[in-house]
Amino acid sequence: MEVRRYREIVEATTSPICAFDADYRLIAFNRAHNDEFRRVNGFDTRVGDVFPDLFAGDQRGVMRALMTRALSGESFTVVEAFGRPELGTPRWEINYTPLRDEAGRIVGAFHQALDISERLLAEAELDRAQAALRQSQKLESMGQLTGGVAHDINNLLTPIMGSLDLLHRRGVGTDRERRMIDGALQSAERARLLVQRLLAFARRQPLQAVAVDVAALVVGMAHLIEATSGPRVRVDIDLAPDLPPAKADANQLELAILNLAVNARDAMAEGGVLTIGARFERVDDAQRRAVPAGDYIRLTVADDGSGMGEDTLARAIEPFFSTKGVGKGTGLGLSMVHGLAAQLGGGLAIASEPGKGTVIDLWLPASAEVAPVAAAAPEGEAARAAGTALLVDDEELVRLSTADMLADLGYTVLEAASAEEALVLVDGGTPFDVLVTDHLMPGMSGAELAREVAKRRPQTSVLVVSGYAELEGIAPDLPRLSKPYQRDGLAAALAEATTARHRA
Repeated sequence: MEVRRYREIVEATTSPICAFDADYRLIAFNRAHNDEFRRVNGFDTRVGDVFPDLFAGDQRGVMRALMTRALSGESFTVVEAFGRPELGTPRWEINYTPLRDEAGRIVGAFHQALDISERLLAEAELDRAQAALRQSQKLESMGQLTGGVAHDINNLLTPIMGSLDLLHRRGVGTDRERRMIDGALQSAERARLLVQRLLAFARRQPLQAVAVDVAALVVGMAHLIEATSGPRVRVDIDLAPDLPPAKADANQLELAILNLAVNARDAMAEGGVLTIGARFERVDDAQRRAVPAGDYIRLTVADDGSGMGEDTLARAIEPFFSTKGVGKGTGLGLSMVHGLAAQLGGGLAIASEPGKGTVIDLWLPASAEVAPVAAAAPEGEAARAAGTALLVDDEELVRLSTADMLADLGYTVLEAASAEEALVLVDGGTPFDVLVTDHLMPGMSGAELAREVAKRRPQTSVLVVSGYAELEGIAPDLPRLSKPYQRDGLAAALAEATTARHRA
């Protein structure tokens, strides 16, 4: 009766169980064993079969080795793949236990198996999700760090670039000293571009997201890209006809394309083909893309260079990660492009294999607006202004440098070290024509000061200076100047502020 009960329990078990003797022959098995064996091998087992001989190829030797371990007296658990490739090769978790007679001699063994393929797939998917989360958190942390550092660097660069620019314009010093000033100004400009890339990665740079004619922009850059790529790289432009505009910042998009083109050139040391294309794409929920459902312009930059392996590809958008060697790259190109795409509401997808080149798709939201025709930039010296400017900045060096630029533009300058100090002048009736204020200051912010001045003196022009990382709280229609800046940039921003006041 007890034996029958055990037999019924084993037979009812959904896990495959089989017993075998010292000659590897099956002596018993339950229904689940035969069902699962048939599922993955295509035929039934029988009592008396030499079990390892039923398997195909290398699986025969693997099974015999496992059974040998059990017959030697070892109890153990393994995970192995068994089954015909054409029927599926699941992963099995198999528990082995020796069988002994009353005298303790090993007379055989049995195993109990469990198909854990789905569990392993779920665990792998969870591992991928956790890795993606860690990477996202890592990039977010690095973005916050770089955004804050870049803001501080911009505060330092503003007086450096402003003062050097004024010295350059005034032609002070000997020829050698003027060359030194020019060199310092060029280095400061390179630092500004580096900070701009950092802020792009951190998604903190201010964007003028408007309708951009991507086709016209790429065509306009073709000569620059060809010159940058060199004679050994052929540049092919492949643009779809009647391409609608994209929602983007034209200047930042140009920088992104140039970064991608330079990366492609560097990947083709022996020369090759660089292809830049653009297509309209409609993404729906059924498609697995790098972006949510919607209408996009897919800007593609492809090369047939050295390509990237999986490890490199996984870190490609990390800031400061570069395979170009010391002094040959900042490691910020792809980081900047990734940050720009995310900030615009688009996405970035990278496909690459060693020896087969790289394809990078930059997904930009399509715009329903008409792309404006770019106006020719005015040449020559900035127009001199007249009037009084109230300059507010808690950073003394920035304030002094900006005061010199304003004076050079023809303004009489009043200075205040805080918004509260500026309001004392406002309430005291001190006359001024334009307010130039830093945004992020202790106490009242520049945007709050601008609103107060607009209430009390609606005819006063207002310009808020931002360090890129401090955009929160600034109304979109409020004239703004990004640090670092030079005299001509300040003059253009003041002209825009005056125009905005007249429109109001």
